[in-house]
Amino acid sequence: MTITVLVPDDHGLAALEPLPGVRAVRYDSLESPPPEAARAEVLVPGFLGAAQTAHLSAVPRLRLVQLLTAGVEPWIGKLPDDVLLSTCRGAHGGSSAEWAVGALLAVYREFVGYAQDQRAGRWAPHVTDTLQGKRVLVIGAGDLGRQLERRLTAFDARATLVATTARPGVRALSELSDLLPEHDAVVLVVPLTRATRGMVDAGFLARMPDGAVLVNVARGPVVDTGALLAELTSGRLRAALDVTDPEPLPAGHPLWSAPGLLLTPHVAGSALGHHERAWAVAAAEIARFAEGESPLNLVKGDY
Repeated sequence: MTITVLVPDDHGLAALEPLPGVRAVRYDSLESPPPEAARAEVLVPGFLGAAQTAHLSAVPRLRLVQLLTAGVEPWIGKLPDDVLLSTCRGAHGGSSAEWAVGALLAVYREFVGYAQDQRAGRWAPHVTDTLQGKRVLVIGAGDLGRQLERRLTAFDARATLVATTARPGVRALSELSDLLPEHDAVVLVVPLTRATRGMVDAGFLARMPDGAVLVNVARGPVVDTGALLAELTSGRLRAALDVTDPEPLPAGHPLWSAPGLLLTPHVAGSALGHHERAWAVAAAEIARFAEGESPLNLVKGDY
């Protein structure tokens, strides 16, 4: 038996072509679906593309939505109960961890300030801070958290991983209040759920020591934007954000000009080879589904 999979690009056609029992069909939009959509059982949305949940009626036999990213929030509550949702966990952890380390280096070594000096033709050497020896609290202990831990260790920084429950090498989220004052930087790598939405509020930020750095490579709503702006404006904390709330960040928003902030437009996972990495994970998940097994990255729990 062959299952039909709707894919958004030629990378998908190439990745799924070797799989037995799988037929990949290219589509551009579910508003104008190909004829094969009527019998398709798997839908793969585009990388960072909008969730086309309003047009799922075009895929009446849908049984699985396989994402090319780790973010699931646009799909939560939008799928029929009998349709599975699987993430691309493991594809973008390396590039996102690389971004987080790069952001910390940019903050501590003051690369932004030196770039401004360069544009102004100003030669102004001075001693900067360093990532070496820093205590970094990594909130989230999945693939991205582990990838980040390994990279931080290479820079002689000390990483502490935090997850919902404790396990060897990982502290419990219930310990967060005591851990925050003991760390020089906090990196957020958690999914956006009911539990993590607004987790970084005024109280959380107040527990961070003076001069600490907050790095968000998770999702914008994990952080209370107003509370963060207050800390940045006072100069007590610094931050690096790849995601914001709202997103995209509108013109004139105070985050654009906030002091002590490094800001990028949700590009941590957007590095060369991201298509190949994403489709390698997606193809493995689809292969399991075609063989009658459950994908490994199924979304479960309370979002």
